Amino acid sequence: MSHHFVLNAAPPVTLYHDGHCPFCQVEVNWLKRHPYREHVRLVDIQDSDFNAEEIGRPFDELMGQLHLKDRNEQWYVGMDASRALYALLGYRRLVRLSCLPGLRGVMNAGYRFFARRRVRLGRWWVKHHIKG
Repeated sequence: MSHHFVLNAAPPVTLYHDGHCPFCQVEVNWLKRHPYREHVRLVDIQDSDFNAEEIGRPFDELMGQLHLKDRNEQWYVGMDASRALYALLGYRRLVRLSCLPGLRGVMNAGYRFFARRRVRLGRWWVKHHIKG
């Protein structure tokens, strides 16, 4: 998939995030203050009112990786969700850099590694950096 795919996310976008994840909370708080925040709708998939079936995605899938949907109903998942979001927020040069051959694969693998362990890493991070 080319980098043009992630550079063309049509605003507004909806970002589906885990509101219980400490790393997600930091990112969401940053997004709420970002100059282009009006282009991003934030949906906490842990909210009691959220129903994954309404958007046609299994809850476990949403918990496994970041999901972003643009105005044209195009889905971006995992590292591509981050790339599409950051391109939309004005960080297109960084996104292009992350799409370079070799680096793209390394970043995708790093994201998958982190995503599978984020709950455990989040608990450790809170224990050692927030309350410690």
